[in-house]
Amino acid sequence: MGVNRRHLVLGGVLLAFAAGSAPLNWELTRVVQIAYASQGSVAYSWGGGHASRPGPSKGTCLGYHGAIRPCPAARTRGLDCSGFARWVYDEAFGDDVLGRGNTDDHLRRLRKVDVAQPGDLVFYGTSRKTHHVGVYIGGGKMINAFATGTRIRMDDVSRLDDLLGYYHYPA
Repeated sequence: MGVNRRHLVLGGVLLAFAAGSAPLNWELTRVVQIAYASQGSVAYSWGGGHASRPGPSKGTCLGYHGAIRPCPAARTRGLDCSGFARWVYDEAFGDDVLGRGNTDDHLRRLRKVDVAQPGDLVFYGTSRKTHHVGVYIGGGKMINAFATGTRIRMDDVSRLDDLLGYYHYPA
């Protein structure tokens, strides 16, 4: 018996999703497309993406604890992890559905799911304090703004050891 699959072509790469793992709606399909197309195109910037409108912006050095010194955020136009999630969701949903806050603020606008779908967000940390978010694309992979000195990239969801869970919009 064959497996029912849905296909999505991104950047010339054919992605196949088994039935039950395909994005639930057009917006989540767009989330995956936008995240995939963003790889390598935007620099990480601590606090980037938190201007009045979503999208790359200069960051801030307030609260910066990164390894690169001096802090480059105030002169780097880019996105941090939550700024990336906010921008991708704004582009896909046509509205700033996650808002200007950090990962903790975004988590409150979502609902936790037991089975992740491509386009859902994957959070790290604890229920009291999160510290990272990525866009789940399926197959144990996420696209994310990882750290100062990197660009938007794909990583295994196991890259960090404190996976909190997968979250879906709308709540």
